Amino acid sequence: MKKILSSLALLGSALAAAPAMAADAVASVVAAAPAVAAMTINKGDNTWLFVATALVILMSIPGLALFYGGLVRSKNMLSVLMQVFTVFCLISILWVVYGYSVAFTEGNAFFGSFSKVFLKGVTPDSIAATFNKGIGISELIYIAFQGAFAAITCGLIVGSFAERIKFSAVLVFCVIWFTFSYLPIAHMVWYWAGPDAYTSADAATLATKTAGFLFQDGALDFAGGTVVHINAAVAGLVGSYFVGKRVGYGRDPMTPHSLTMTMIGASLLWFGWFGFNAGSALEANGTAALAFINTWVAPAAAAMTWLLIEWMWKGKPSLLGAASGAVAGLVVITPAAGFVGVGGGLVMGVLAGAAGLWGVHGLKRLLGADDSLDVFGVHGVCGILGAILTGVFASPDLGGTGVWDYVANGVASGYSIATQVKIQTIGVLVTIAWSGAVAIIAYKLVDMTIGLRVKEDEEREGLDVACHGEKAYNM
Repeated sequence: MKKILSSLALLGSALAAAPAMAADAVASVVAAAPAVAAMTINKGDNTWLFVATALVILMSIPGLALFYGGLVRSKNMLSVLMQVFTVFCLISILWVVYGYSVAFTEGNAFFGSFSKVFLKGVTPDSIAATFNKGIGISELIYIAFQGAFAAITCGLIVGSFAERIKFSAVLVFCVIWFTFSYLPIAHMVWYWAGPDAYTSADAATLATKTAGFLFQDGALDFAGGTVVHINAAVAGLVGSYFVGKRVGYGRDPMTPHSLTMTMIGASLLWFGWFGFNAGSALEANGTAALAFINTWVAPAAAAMTWLLIEWMWKGKPSLLGAASGAVAGLVVITPAAGFVGVGGGLVMGVLAGAAGLWGVHGLKRLLGADDSLDVFGVHGVCGILGAILTGVFASPDLGGTGVWDYVANGVASGYSIATQVKIQTIGVLVTIAWSGAVAIIAYKLVDMTIGLRVKEDEEREGLDVACHGEKAYNM
């Protein structure tokens, strides 16, 4: 609890200090000369990262766009496609300009530096570390891989306030939130000096001190349970309150206009998620294979669980329920994919199917929010569940991989489920608090300047015509 309070206290000072970091920026330990000199690029690993990066991009465009687009009313179809597509483009640019530098260079526990702004110093020969000593990949493809993560995270938020927000407000909000929430959370969870810095116990201690706040604490997040799903879900939930409920919400029918599109989008998400999770191993090895099979089994289990519960509850199984269950399973396994055994992944999938269903039909009513496309109900609830259960099923006693000791080059002894669950819970709470605080400030700033919401008559007409002058369907 002290660590949570301490991190919250540091939020304000970290945000205020960010611009001053350029003066004392230092080179990333990952790119330090001794470590890079010892690493060589494995062409097989490099090739896999090219494929994985393309798969993650596919998740945003067209995967997420079609998944969300099918869920809204036909008069708002193009607006959602436009928001996801444009946010992807915007964040891709910002990632190259300063995002990668702030997230993945050495700075302090919360922010990196500006030493690689505009990818300064990165060349075709630059090497990024993987998770095995002496093995590297091209830094440029690592940059693209991580940038695709950033882009889809911001795109996820769009689903919470779909059908009533100004297009300009989406873009301005994403710039602020990406800068002050996504980047620091990514740095806190994923930045470290790389395995080659862990040559001895003393060297490991020094190297760990340069890592992100939650990495130092020992938090496990294989592919983005906290960084992507909880982070985005909290921002989306806050946005649903700030933007307000849709006109006619709770009174007028707001059913999905094309479950066909939603099914296609969900399938593309699942397909791309193999790159998302298995690619996070950064190598074409057994860990990637473990993440791959977990990404196959967990969502299948979640889809069947959601479908069966819905069938017993409502009397009929729905395609929307099956697709939503699959996404819930993909979310829950994301932080755990390379840490838990297949049995653990299967159990996590079953639990996610039930938890996601509750998040959409039970928790949503309790929160009283018009989270249009259930971003928090699925990504928030199952992201939290997955992050915490990672601490349980990563245990070697339950078929997990345990925690790797990079000094001894072997699995660390004495894994404690209780201790790791505590660490995971701290990571969840820090992410919720940080993302929520930044989101509140960002939405307030946008609302005070350009406004968040379209006019009521524009909302009734539909954002496709009102905001973009186009129609998805000419009938």
